Amino acid sequence: MNTGSDRSGEVAVATHGVTVDESGNREERGLGSRAPEFVKARRALHFSWQVGVFVVGLAVVAAGAAMLVLPGPGWVVIFGGMAIWATEFVWAQLVLRWTKRKVTEAAQRALDPRVRRRNIILTSVGLVIVIALAGVYLWKFGLVMPWKIKEQ
Repeated sequence: MNTGSDRSGEVAVATHGVTVDESGNREERGLGSRAPEFVKARRALHFSWQVGVFVVGLAVVAAGAAMLVLPGPGWVVIFGGMAIWATEFVWAQLVLRWTKRKVTEAAQRALDPRVRRRNIILTSVGLVIVIALAGVYLWKFGLVMPWKIKEQ
């Protein structure tokens, strides 16, 4: 991408006004509507487009919120609705950028060898405790299937 800079690693301003660091592999898209030009050219049509995008995004986010308590991939669907909103609204684009940055940082922290070692140790200790408690319970009360319980 030619942004007016001849040197690698130099920061330049792209044509859409967003500062781009050429040393990175990622390019940030500009903020704003991604509606087709003929839609943006007509104010009433663009407003209708925005209302439609908002309603569809709201339906997807609501379905994702319902999936948080019902079976289904709730957070994935919620972020899908946010991505729908991000095609039209700057606030949703900023929220998605922030979320992507935080998820990337968390993934990097999780891949740190010290953190992985700690997580494995904590998981192992937790499993030993759960197995010990289950063993004590079974030793004390035994295993009785629900259909063999006598009425009292």
